[in-house]
Amino acid sequence: MNIRLIGATTALAALTLVGCASTSPGYSPGYSGGGYGNTGSSNYACQDCGVVTRIDHRARGGNTPNATGAVLGGVVGAVAAREIAGRSTDSEGRRNTATVAGAVGGAVAGNAIQNRVQGDSVYDVHVRLDNGRMTVVTQTDLGGIREGSYVRVAGGRATMR
Repeated sequence: MNIRLIGATTALAALTLVGCASTSPGYSPGYSGGGYGNTGSSNYACQDCGVVTRIDHRARGGNTPNATGAVLGGVVGAVAAREIAGRSTDSEGRRNTATVAGAVGGAVAGNAIQNRVQGDSVYDVHVRLDNGRMTVVTQTDLGGIREGSYVRVAGGRATMR
């Protein structure tokens, strides 16, 4: 009977200690230098590492549209269509029509390409660094980062650690 009581007490104590274990490595607000890469040595501190406190999503560049892709696409489309039409017809009217159609098609394609490359929005990632400073970086993709993530800020970007 005593052996069962000792076994049950040991199992209960073990479960209690497991419940106290940290489940989120990388952020320990009560300890100095808490985070990935902390070797336990007091002289090691990642000066550009920290925890994401907030992520703001906003539209890129405000309300002013950027027409660079459409203009470049229109020029390339017009030149290409004019060249192709010049080889296949002698009619000046058909060449002009092909040029206009190529310009419109190129402008639409150029605008679509620019929007895909640039994206429509950006993210302001707010990070509380391990040394206590706050910083904000603006980037077009999060790469898996979310609030509470432990990141490294380098080169104007936050990346997962």
